[in-house]
Amino acid sequence: MSDTAFPISRYAIPPLADLPDDIRARILEVQEKAGFVPNVFLALAHRPDEFRAFFAYHDALMLKDGGLTKGEREMIVVATSAANQCLYCVVAHGAILRIYEKKPLVADQVAVNYLKADIPPRQRAMLDFAMKVCTASHEVGEADFDALRAHGFSDEDAWDIAAITAFFGLSNRMANTIGMRPNDEFYLMGRVPKAK
Repeated sequence: MSDTAFPISRYAIPPLADLPDDIRARILEVQEKAGFVPNVFLALAHRPDEFRAFFAYHDALMLKDGGLTKGEREMIVVATSAANQCLYCVVAHGAILRIYEKKPLVADQVAVNYLKADIPPRQRAMLDFAMKVCTASHEVGEADFDALRAHGFSDEDAWDIAAITAFFGLSNRMANTIGMRPNDEFYLMGRVPKAK
């Protein structure tokens, strides 16, 4: 079934031609690169100032260099979004995770139960920290930082893990509230080889 059979958000999606130039350019750039427009771009365009702020912070967290790989960043999103029961983020970021890690099973494993996933102890420790930030941030203490350090993570990496978790907590709550639907394209990405 096409995702057009259901609305992608409970709020109106503005026509591309009516969007501010910078937002329209960003959406067209993503469409050129991905071959489709992820629904998050269309749904958040409902409020241009918040669109700009959201994607500026997203890019600062997810596109930066640091001690976390792009795959690990996506793994944090998938695990914590599953804990927050966010269909959009689990499906969309699960697709990106599969592509970055080149593992067709990893996103499903991480979303359902990262403790049983085929990931190394370093990534399990990273997700232990992320899940604590997600579900019990008031309990985070020095022992949690020590556990990360034992796997080679720096305190700056811990900041990144926490920031990604917190940012996507916002994203999860908005996606759930506005009924944002994942694009159909995400479901198969990274699961089957691309047609040549």
